[in-house]
Amino acid sequence: MFDLSCFKAYDVRGTVPHTLNPAIARATGRAFAAVIHARHVVVGRDARLSGPALRDALVLGLREGGAAVTDIDVCGTEEIYYAAFAHGYDGGIMITGSHNPKDDNGFKMVRAGAVPVSGDSGLQDIRERAARELEILLAAGLITADGTTDCSRVLMAEGAAPVPAAEATLPALSTACHRADYVEYLLRFTGTDDLKPLKIHADAGNGCAGLVLRELAPRLPYTFSFAHMEPDGSFPNGVPNPLLPERREATARAVREHGADMGIAWDGDFDRCFFYDGDGSFIEGYYLVGLLGRAMLARNPGAAVIHDPRLFWNTQAVIAAAGGRPVQSKTGHAFIKERMRAEDAVYGGEMSAHHYFRDFAYCDSGMLPWLLVARLLCATGKSLRELVAECMAAFPCSGEINRRVADAAAVMERVRSRYAPDALAEEHVDGLSLTFADWRFNLRRSNTEPLLRLNVESRADRALMEQRTAELLACIDGKA
Repeated sequence: MFDLSCFKAYDVRGTVPHTLNPAIARATGRAFAAVIHARHVVVGRDARLSGPALRDALVLGLREGGAAVTDIDVCGTEEIYYAAFAHGYDGGIMITGSHNPKDDNGFKMVRAGAVPVSGDSGLQDIRERAARELEILLAAGLITADGTTDCSRVLMAEGAAPVPAAEATLPALSTACHRADYVEYLLRFTGTDDLKPLKIHADAGNGCAGLVLRELAPRLPYTFSFAHMEPDGSFPNGVPNPLLPERREATARAVREHGADMGIAWDGDFDRCFFYDGDGSFIEGYYLVGLLGRAMLARNPGAAVIHDPRLFWNTQAVIAAAGGRPVQSKTGHAFIKERMRAEDAVYGGEMSAHHYFRDFAYCDSGMLPWLLVARLLCATGKSLRELVAECMAAFPCSGEINRRVADAAAVMERVRSRYAPDALAEEHVDGLSLTFADWRFNLRRSNTEPLLRLNVESRADRALMEQRTAELLACIDGKA
C-alpha cells in the first residue's frame, strides 16, 4: 500500500508527501531502532518546511522502537556525524533534502562512530522492516493510507494496543546543542596559527551553513561578506544548489563586487562546498581533490588518498607526485568511506565536491575544505587560481553534464558500441569508463535521480576535450 521508492542506494530521499511522509518517517524510526539496535539516537534537520513534521514522526518511531532521542534541531549533516562519533550515540539521522527541490526531503543515517547505513550495510533491512511497521501502525489506526500519522498515541510493541502518549512510558526525548564543541573541533583540525587577513565571500544559500559561519567568523582573521545567511525552507533565493547556473552567477558577481580573495557556497545541508577564485570564476570540484589531497599528505606522508572513477587523471598525478598512494573507489559516500577505512586513507575526494577526512571519522565535511584552502592561501601567498591553474591546463575537464533519457540502458549501450572498439581500456567500476591515448570519459546513471551523468577529460588539450564532449552528447541525445 505504501510506496517505499524513497529508499535509495545511500539514503532515504523522496518528495513530500507523495513518496515520503510522516507515516513512512514513523515506520522508519521504529525500523532503524530495531535493525541498528540503537538505544540512543541523535536527530537533526535542515531548514526545509517539511522538516518539523517528519522529525516529530521519526522521533516518535525511534522512541517506540526503544531508543532515547536527542534532538539537535536545525543543523548540517556533518553536525550529526560529529555528534555520532564525538558524543557516543548509537546512531544518528539527519533529515535533509540536501540540494534537491524544496518539496523533497529525506534521511541520512549512520551507526555509532558515524559509520554510514547504506544499501549494503543495513538500509535495505530497514526498508523491509519499515514495510512491516507500516502494516502494524495502519492496523492500529495510528497512520492513514495517505501518509498522515497520529502522534498523540503510541504503539509500544507489535500487537500491543495503542495508548495515549501521556500514559506511555517511552525512552527519553531531550534536546542539545553541540555546535560550540563542533566549531572548536574544526579549528583544532585546521589550525589557526599563522593565518593572514583574507577577504572571503560566503553564500549560505538560505541553508544551514550560516549557523556555523556565524560562530566561526569571529575566530578567524578574515573579513567576510555574507549572503543568504538565514536558514529559510521556502528558499526565497532559489534551492541551495551551487551547481545551478543561476546560483553560480549570483555568487560570482558578489565575489567581484566585494573584491574577495575567494568565494564559497554550500548546498542546503552544507556537506558540500564550492569554490570561486578572486575573479569570480567557478573552480570545478575535481581540482580541489588534488589540492586537498596534497595538503593532507603534507601532514601524513605516504598515506593513501581515495578518489572516484569519474575524473581522476589529475588526482592520480598530483597524489603520486606528492608521495601518496591514489586509490580508486566507486562513487558515493558509503563506498568512499568504506574504502577509506580499508586503506586507512587520510583523505578522500569526489569531483562532486564531497571531501572526506580520516580524522573526521572518515566523513564528508563542507566546512573543513574551505578552512584548509584558506589556510593554503595564507601559507603560500598564492591565489586560488594560481593554486589550481597548472592542473586545470594539464587535465582540462568538461565538468559533470546531466541528461534525462527515456532508456538509460539503451543509451549506455549505444555509447559503448560506438566508442569501446577504439578504447585502450574499459572499466565498469561505476558506469562506463573508456580510456584513450589523450582523453577519457565516464558515463554513469545517477543513484539518486533519473539522469545520465557524463564527465570527459583530456591530457593538456582543451579543444580535444570539448570536441569529444560534443560528440558524446550528440550520441547520448540520439543525434549522431
